[in-house]
Amino acid sequence: MKVSAINTLTIEADAITSLIDRLDQSFNDAVSFIFQSKGRLIITGMGKSGVIGMKLTATFSSTGTPSFFLHPAEAIHGDLGMLQPDDVVLALSYSGETDELLKIVPFLKDYSSGLVAMTGNANSTLARAANLHIDVKVAKEACPNNLAPTASTTATLAMGDALAIAVMELRNFKPEQFARYHPGGSLGRKLLTKVADIMHSKNLPIVSADTPIKEVVQAMSNGRMGLVIVRQNGSSPTGIITDGDLRRAMENKEDRFFRLKAENIMTSNAKTIKPDIKLSEAEQMMNELKISALIVQDNNEIHGVVQIFDIQ
Repeated sequence: MKVSAINTLTIEADAITSLIDRLDQSFNDAVSFIFQSKGRLIITGMGKSGVIGMKLTATFSSTGTPSFFLHPAEAIHGDLGMLQPDDVVLALSYSGETDELLKIVPFLKDYSSGLVAMTGNANSTLARAANLHIDVKVAKEACPNNLAPTASTTATLAMGDALAIAVMELRNFKPEQFARYHPGGSLGRKLLTKVADIMHSKNLPIVSADTPIKEVVQAMSNGRMGLVIVRQNGSSPTGIITDGDLRRAMENKEDRFFRLKAENIMTSNAKTIKPDIKLSEAEQMMNELKISALIVQDNNEIHGVVQIFDIQ
């Protein structure tokens, strides 16, 4: 079983790396063609190529290139109406002889601004009919009978991803733009949500510098955030005490622990952040400082606390 898996992965890895030598001018022209298009990218393919095409449609759409999948069999029954003159079509067929696809090639060329073919046969009917051809030929399939599309679909997917990322880089597509297309994902949340939207702002555990340690422990327990904010003379925080600070104080100052005050164990100059800062910046700041919480402050007033666990 393991030997079979290793063989499959090796063949498919070789199929991908072999594509590097075939990144020729046609690939560059296809990137420019898609980038310069004023329309959308329409991707089409049958069977396994169609499945790959649907995935690539999602990849292009999420990286700044509006894209739709056109099923060849449905196209001749009305779906060709989705094509517009400025659209570019990317047709996927490893053999380049898929019957359902070849039937609509003349219409694809007439209804759109151009046709890019991705096949494993540069002399195929589809390759010769296209404006541009991208070669994804593989030495063999991972299937022991050399029949089931395996290495060929992997190569098509990888080349499609390469095409999408090259266009994405030409667009100078930024993480913030990516996040707008993925508002429900972790990245989207971090890049679009502000600290004020998730911070803890009610019943904040705040003590003064001269608060006895027993009251500090009680405030931390009631606050349920594993910390207390130390404030002295006004609204600005003077320091912060975490549950780790308390444990270390108990271990190192056991004989006089209950005679301590907040100022004796607090970390001075507590790190703060403004409420309108994005979560991604808050996370980066905490990771760089190797801390797990920031006090949210604006105009010398404490608004809340944001913790790393709130973001991740």
